[in-house]
Amino acid sequence: MLLSAIISLTMLGTVFGLLLGVAARYLKVEGNPLVAELEQMLPGSQCGQCGFPGCTGAAQALADGSAPVTLCPPGGRALVQALAAKLGVEADLSGVADKLPMIAEVKEEICIGCTRCFKVCPTDAIMGAAQQIHVVFREACTACGKCEEVCPTESVKLQPIPVTLQSWHWNKPQTGSAA
Repeated sequence: MLLSAIISLTMLGTVFGLLLGVAARYLKVEGNPLVAELEQMLPGSQCGQCGFPGCTGAAQALADGSAPVTLCPPGGRALVQALAAKLGVEADLSGVADKLPMIAEVKEEICIGCTRCFKVCPTDAIMGAAQQIHVVFREACTACGKCEEVCPTESVKLQPIPVTLQSWHWNKPQTGSAA
């Protein structure tokens, strides 16, 4: 009795698995390859600073032509130029500023543990609990600034990423400047 149940469930699982595999192959929806390329160019932090729910939505809007190439603040000038070259459009770089890499920091002495900051964090970079001090995971923070906006005690501030041996790099030379 037990052996027949095991055999029948194994057979059902195998048949349904094969059916799902065949259906996935024949019912596959082809996406726009331009959207996939644009999504690869975007930072991938899903921060929402562009006004779209993530980098996939932003890439779709760029491919449709319904969003400007200057939509991604974390990308800076380099991304705007790369997107403009990819899409074959002109980019107005006057409103785009290259910012230093930033990260959110919590001043522990004035944090009251209200939990507003980690409720709005799109990348779950802030950890804490009610009435407890919060902390920021540097690897996950995209410096979107949403936590800074909602903090009632101003204990969360965006700071430049401190230079360490792991994060130090040569500055890029300025183009078009006389030496």
